[in-house]
Amino acid sequence: MFLVENNPFPFGHLILSSVINWKVGDLQVPWHVPCGGVCYGDGNLVFIANDWHTALLPVYLKAYYRDNGLMKYTRSMLVIHNIAHQGRGPVEDFVYVGLPEHYLDLFKLYDPVGGEHFNIFAGGLKAADRVVTVSHGYSWELRTSEGGWGLHNIINENDWKFSGIVNGIDTKEWNPQHDVHLTSDGYTNYSLETIHTGKPQCKAALQKELGLPVREDVPLIGFIGRLDHQKGVDIIAEAIPWMMGQDVQLVMLGTGRPDLEEMLRNFENQHQDKVRGWVGFSVKTAHRITAGVDILLMPSRFEPCGLNQLYAMSYGTIPVVHAVGGLRDTVQSFDPFNESGLGWTFDSAEAGKLIHALGNCLWTYREYKKSWEGLQRRGMAQDLSWDNAAQKYEEVLVAAKYQW
Repeated sequence: MFLVENNPFPFGHLILSSVINWKVGDLQVPWHVPCGGVCYGDGNLVFIANDWHTALLPVYLKAYYRDNGLMKYTRSMLVIHNIAHQGRGPVEDFVYVGLPEHYLDLFKLYDPVGGEHFNIFAGGLKAADRVVTVSHGYSWELRTSEGGWGLHNIINENDWKFSGIVNGIDTKEWNPQHDVHLTSDGYTNYSLETIHTGKPQCKAALQKELGLPVREDVPLIGFIGRLDHQKGVDIIAEAIPWMMGQDVQLVMLGTGRPDLEEMLRNFENQHQDKVRGWVGFSVKTAHRITAGVDILLMPSRFEPCGLNQLYAMSYGTIPVVHAVGGLRDTVQSFDPFNESGLGWTFDSAEAGKLIHALGNCLWTYREYKKSWEGLQRRGMAQDLSWDNAAQKYEEVLVAAKYQW
């Protein structure tokens, strides 16, 4: 296996030319560099390319090597984290990729928004031996006209090589029992066994740190993420007047669109005893919010996988999410009759739907303490590490290698 990471540079003529030379050279690295003590050569080798930034790699593997009888047993896997970003440009940009002329059709794409254009992701999807997305739900959404962002027809034509694998989390960094950000200022580490004392202590410490009234009985709701259209911050904004009538506290952490940043400041000014809007980003504060809040909101319009809901559940924080992509895969709706599930979901990105789900969540928090504790414990008891995901990735790599 050889991993090719995303290149940080933007799409551009001069930069693209240098990036191409870099990537073609990367394909030859396993011939000359001993990885694990040996040079791989053409043998047990699968390249993993991430997103459009490296989606040219599968094409180069075919054009420069396989078409010339080299690397016949080498395979490629393309991982999609967010298909909205595709590496688009005018058709004329094909001249900069250094490929034979007959490869142009691999990259040509027509859509109502961009017309006929040059699309790097399109070429990578067609040339890759296997394609993996970061959740089962997102894998399904990519096949639809709404979720495929113009590439759904290509994806459906190559359906046989698609898989969806949910991301894992770093259980050393995101672990309430060992979290280094919970060792001062009144916070405390806690585990599944000590959540009943540890989490309330973190909640009180967070309220104190943010200057909110320290009240154990009030539901403390959080949001952590980019302030943009995708993350559904405007949906939360529509729901805030309702929330303010429910005797809750709300803390939001994020940065992004200036108008949404200003909105956070305005809400805090209007509801100083109930709302805190932290404009910017702080790793320490993100950890402390995750540990201190009772409920985490994720009303994303689309979410290929999502990590904050995984962090939340591992800290005994209950997620309320829009059932899209990885959020649908990872947050099973609470079933009060069978005492199962991990949180609350709603089926469309609307304030009314969010309010309905959050209302049921708040009702359970206040009236059914045993059910609430069950939700917390089920969330914390999950194995959300990369171990499970890694095993599934390994299965896809083996399939790419041997199921030709």
